Amino acid sequence: MAPRNGGVMPEHTPGDAAVNRLLAAIPADVYARLEPHLESASLALGEVIYEANDALTHVYFPITAIVSLLYTMEDGTSAEMGVVGCDGVVGIAVFMGGDTTPSRAIVQSAGDAMRLKVKYFRDEYKRVGELHRLLLLYTQTLLTQFSQTAVCNRLHSVDQRLCRCLLLSLDRVAFNELTMTQELIASILGVRREGVSVAAHQLQDAGLIRYSRGHITVVDRHGLESRVCECYKVVKMECDRLLPYPSSPIDPMT
Repeated sequence: MAPRNGGVMPEHTPGDAAVNRLLAAIPADVYARLEPHLESASLALGEVIYEANDALTHVYFPITAIVSLLYTMEDGTSAEMGVVGCDGVVGIAVFMGGDTTPSRAIVQSAGDAMRLKVKYFRDEYKRVGELHRLLLLYTQTLLTQFSQTAVCNRLHSVDQRLCRCLLLSLDRVAFNELTMTQELIASILGVRREGVSVAAHQLQDAGLIRYSRGHITVVDRHGLESRVCECYKVVKMECDRLLPYPSSPIDPMT
């Protein structure tokens, strides 16, 4: 990993397991055109990538960071619509043609990313080549996340939704530890902090996680999978079906 100084990270090439998997799936010639313009970025927990209706200046390809896409109501309450990690890109409005979005993007788990100025991203997208095709497929998986999250928030318990949140996050990192405060989880799930506390303690009492001061260690992934609602499986299967890489390439619990 290059130093977090905003410089180029030339050691990352297509197929490198350490890089964002969407970038890793593009042909070498496409990556060669983008690589001089890619910058490393260190994303802090709670950092806002963009606010609602902001004009986007960069797109972000998370590597070890996880970014939550949230909609915030007028009264300040919010709920997550989708999550982006090393599987995808933050800023789909840029290539969908809308330029802005009514949602906001906030860092759910601190880590590294690569970012690219909108101009260079659009230049490559307009070639209607392999990057164009991959982005359309990725957008379909993200839309599946959005719709399934809406169903889940309406029909399933806080316990099940917390399991879904944890599993989706684990699929986007290469380790079994997450840094997520109760306030952030409550914002993601659209529930009160007290509800998150009860659900987290239930999972801990069942021996599935260890939770302490915003640090969550998953000790029994298979137990979470047996407890989660069907929504997690729907999203994971769609990612596996559409994208040229598995949605969970590293299972730290096996």
